[in-house]
Amino acid sequence: MAHTVTLIPGDGIGPELAEASRRVLDASGVAFDWEVVDAGEAVMARYGTPLPTHVLESITRNRVAIKGPITTPVGEGFRSVNVTLRQALGLYANLRPARSIKGLASRYEDVDLVICRENTEDLYAGIEHRVGRDAAESIKIITREASERIARFAFDYAVANGRRKVTAVHKANIMKLSDGLFLESCRTVAADYEGRIEFEDRIVDNMCMQLVQKPDLYDVLVLPNLYGDIVSDLAAGLVGGLGVAPGANIGTEAAVFEPVHGSAPKYAGLNKANPTAMILSGALMLRHLGHPDAAERVETAVRRVIAEGVATTYDLGGGAGTSQFADAIIDHLAAGSADAATTATPAATA
Repeated sequence: MAHTVTLIPGDGIGPELAEASRRVLDASGVAFDWEVVDAGEAVMARYGTPLPTHVLESITRNRVAIKGPITTPVGEGFRSVNVTLRQALGLYANLRPARSIKGLASRYEDVDLVICRENTEDLYAGIEHRVGRDAAESIKIITREASERIARFAFDYAVANGRRKVTAVHKANIMKLSDGLFLESCRTVAADYEGRIEFEDRIVDNMCMQLVQKPDLYDVLVLPNLYGDIVSDLAAGLVGGLGVAPGANIGTEAAVFEPVHGSAPKYAGLNKANPTAMILSGALMLRHLGHPDAAERVETAVRRVIAEGVATTYDLGGGAGTSQFADAIIDHLAAGSADAATTATPAATA
């Protein structure tokens, strides 16, 4: 049975990345029915908003979506399509793996981190206002319910994926009530996994230094919204940058998968952009839909193409276009399927 999935191409380079990713996912051996809906700057004139109601309705109906990057205006205008999606759909967990890829220039080898970021509150709750003409105030919201929920998500992920440790990241030494409550909540949840998953905590500024010095000491990190946003980009920098960083936003009723980089409008339509992050986000979606073997095949094909360095995009040191890079991944998927079929069907003997 085919999975019906909402596909949001996005802005700038988004449509090219979405098409490349769609072709790779269609070649994974899993059947999809794509419901394409538009959001972002391109629909502002028509709907008066970058996030029309029918987009939310599509995701709610299908429960799964994959989207390209969407432009967020700086300083004015619509706050953020991404933040609005997370809050409107209750996508409380932001999942950001950061794993080294052979053939990709980086200062580190064998980094394998998973960032679990609380997605609905903290300073991103959007409770801010002017205090007179020359000052502004933002209110930081931390609740026990949301903190325990993201902590449990991190521990459950660790158990399901054979990880060894969860580290809670905070600033409870200074923000003793808000971050103190987050840390207390993580400790409460950790007690339910004692003996199965190791638990520790780190102050966020020290955590950033530790990740730069010795990322191999860490495994799954769980963080409030703002720290998670910052540390997940740092982790992406350890493995080659945002161009190879997949992401997922997961709730109890829906999940949206997306690359975490921007829409790069100056490269739109040039067939130059690197689709790795969106394709790997598609692999996360395959796992979410219950197809871990297909996800592994896609991830392996991406890694092989990058390691070979022949059909990579300009940012990865190659000269291939977006579509040619996707073609190479699809070729690897086809070759892998052929090899598996050969192995499964021994040659007849005389």
